[in-house]
Amino acid sequence: MTQEERRRWLIRALLDEQPERYAGVEIPIDEGRQRRLLRALFNLRPAMPAPEALLRVQDAYLSEVRKQRGMTEVDSIAPFCDGFGLWRGDITTLRCDGIVNAANSALLGCFCPNHGCIDNAIHTYAGIQLRLACKEIMDAQGHAEAAGRAKCTPGFNLPARHVLHTVGPIVQGSPTRRDAELLASCYRACLDLADEQGLRSLAFCCISTGEFHFPNDAASRIAVETVRAHAAVRRERIRVIFNVFTEQDELLYRRCLRAD
Repeated sequence: MTQEERRRWLIRALLDEQPERYAGVEIPIDEGRQRRLLRALFNLRPAMPAPEALLRVQDAYLSEVRKQRGMTEVDSIAPFCDGFGLWRGDITTLRCDGIVNAANSALLGCFCPNHGCIDNAIHTYAGIQLRLACKEIMDAQGHAEAAGRAKCTPGFNLPARHVLHTVGPIVQGSPTRRDAELLASCYRACLDLADEQGLRSLAFCCISTGEFHFPNDAASRIAVETVRAHAAVRRERIRVIFNVFTEQDELLYRRCLRAD
């Protein structure tokens, strides 16, 4: 199959899975609208097993997408300060042992079609297997994920081998001391889980900023202080990359990392 044939095949297969929901939906002619529709169908698909043929075509499609988007090797990111890396880019293109996902308490990914959050992007490029893996974890747990905790799944079609899902605090107004404690707990939980899983490199997104409204400047200070404290008591350090997506966050992290 060509990439266009895979895309059309996937759209039709996902539409056919829920015929009542998608009655009358037609496959667009142009590539851009096809890609948006396919992403929306990935985002909306419930956490359920998929036929082998669907997984096979999806994995081939996402493999080609990964090649087209390019990858950044973690070893190519030079240490910035105290051995920590600072990298501005799309975390879904980073090849390392683990990346951190800013998840919601259901831990099933973002169901909003084509939403711009990191949770949506990670689930989109990992593939539909990730939502099912998260559901199995949550079914075994039996309750929503509390803020400050972390869970680990495979990365599936992502360049990263694993995804660490953590739920940060949702801030209303100015962050409280409890909010700060929960955010620090997210970083510690991810680092402890990375230790347990034997990960040698881990990329953190800016947890709880954006959709969860934690102020970026305070969040960056908590992130750097917490990771530094973890590194100080570990015999073997995990290679930590602070991943940012905006120029503002890059400047904030540079300032924090350079602080004594």
